[in-house]
Amino acid sequence: MTIAILSALPEEQAGWVESLQGVRGTRHAGRQFWQGRWQADAAGAGHDLVCALSGIGKVAAATTAAALIERFGVTRIVFTGVAGGVGAGVQVGDVVVASEYLQHDFDASPLFPRWELPGYGRTRLACDPVMSAALHAASQDCVGSAARAHHGLVVSGDQFVGTALASQALRSGLEAAGHPVLAVEMEGAAVAQTCHDYGVPFAAMRTISDRADDSASVDFADFVRNVASRYAQQILTGFLQRL
Repeated sequence: MTIAILSALPEEQAGWVESLQGVRGTRHAGRQFWQGRWQADAAGAGHDLVCALSGIGKVAAATTAAALIERFGVTRIVFTGVAGGVGAGVQVGDVVVASEYLQHDFDASPLFPRWELPGYGRTRLACDPVMSAALHAASQDCVGSAARAHHGLVVSGDQFVGTALASQALRSGLEAAGHPVLAVEMEGAAVAQTCHDYGVPFAAMRTISDRADDSASVDFADFVRNVASRYAQQILTGFLQRL
């Protein structure tokens, strides 16, 4: 079993390449991929990993996910990164583990219902339940009583949701249609669709960096570097130990 750790930004994957044994790099499709062995203990238990940065946005993420599967033969993909909190009770510093994904900017109406993926007959794509359970348990252990680890619907779109008006419109529209969204970001739904097409199990966790409102861009880089990267390291370690 080869597991891919996929992130949008370098800070979200800090430390993983350095932790691998026998690491080797490959440049492919305009991206850098790092392969190696992650050791869980001195007895040799561990996993073969491939680390990669997807870039920002759905197309970049889908391209990278396809390359991981086709070129590097990964059999599991886990995405780590940051997101804007949209749901009630989802606060900065919390972690959201996706149970399902939806593309909030996809609209093929009137040919299909809004958000429905043509050819799929559905609006949401489910994440792998076993991987997601392990990721959620690791998230709960990491945040402890300092924050909350949520599990539910995350949505993706090719736009940075950074005003209170846009955030409220997104949430109210989705909830009115029966989609209780917790967080919004720009890549996960595309990776979920790619993994669905290839039959590859997928899971994702997102640290909440903002409330997707008018303060969303304030101290973003500092949060990613000092909070999200630390959470990702601890949570993914716990996740891999549970698999």
